[in-house]
Amino acid sequence: MKIALLDDYQGVALACADWSGLLPAAEITVFRDTLTDPDALVARLKDFEILGIMRERTPFPRSLLERLPNLKLLVTTGHRNDSVDVAAARALGITVCGTPSSAHAAAELTWALIMAAARRVDLETGSFRNGGWQVGLGRDLKGATLGVVGLGRLGSLVAGYGRAFGMKVIAWSQNLTAERAAEQGAEAVDKERLFREADFITLHLRLSDRSRGLVNAEILSLMKPDAWVVNTSRGPIIERTALVAALKENRIGGAALDVFDVEPLPADDELRRLDNVVATPHVGYVSRENYATFYRETAEDIAAFLAGKPRNVIEG
Repeated sequence: MKIALLDDYQGVALACADWSGLLPAAEITVFRDTLTDPDALVARLKDFEILGIMRERTPFPRSLLERLPNLKLLVTTGHRNDSVDVAAARALGITVCGTPSSAHAAAELTWALIMAAARRVDLETGSFRNGGWQVGLGRDLKGATLGVVGLGRLGSLVAGYGRAFGMKVIAWSQNLTAERAAEQGAEAVDKERLFREADFITLHLRLSDRSRGLVNAEILSLMKPDAWVVNTSRGPIIERTALVAALKENRIGGAALDVFDVEPLPADDELRRLDNVVATPHVGYVSRENYATFYRETAEDIAAFLAGKPRNVIEG
């Protein structure tokens, strides 16, 4: 049985779990890079029967799945992976399984970005490393307004962090009720008011037809000139062109980003050069503890499948 583990950027997949239960019956190959060319991807994966993939790093649409006739099992980290065509996989006889995933890892990274933006840790660290000293003036979080777009599992955690720091928390999503917001210590407001009043706006929505491009030029124009928008959900929730324009023209305080329209982000992308951007390379779920869960559960999903008892099957 040939198994491939994809997109292991840090080279830690084999060390994060005990794979010995699959050996010697299985041969495990690890790939650390991401291929975007479909033909190259097919050439790499066509002989594998089982694939372990990391979230949305490599998409698996029907057009790719149809070209992998040997594939029997696809295990993705997380409970869902919107870049896998699960219906197509089922039709092709490919079982798709998932793994548990923590919410707090991404929520903690969100808060790290908010704090880095508030105190401009990036600029001060850069100055320090280059032999300089203080170069900027940060701001307090206590007394500021945190706007949470999407008060679900992740958004609720971030709202709690905001309250702990003495922030006023307001929230909006298309189905949010005043009662649900109050349970999380937040005030439910409309979208326009949230973007007008918040000092830090953090996005916690699943990417869908309703959320794609939700933060457009019109919405960005409502923000205070010193307010920051924080995105640790999915890049396309913010219209990239509108965001870049607002940043270049200094119409908003800045953007703290962990997700992008194209990942990995090209080395020459202009977002890397703007001094009002604080960014990390999609590491919201990248923690030692979360990876241990991801890879342990991937190994156990594979073992269960080989034993004829698939578990954590994703139905669609």
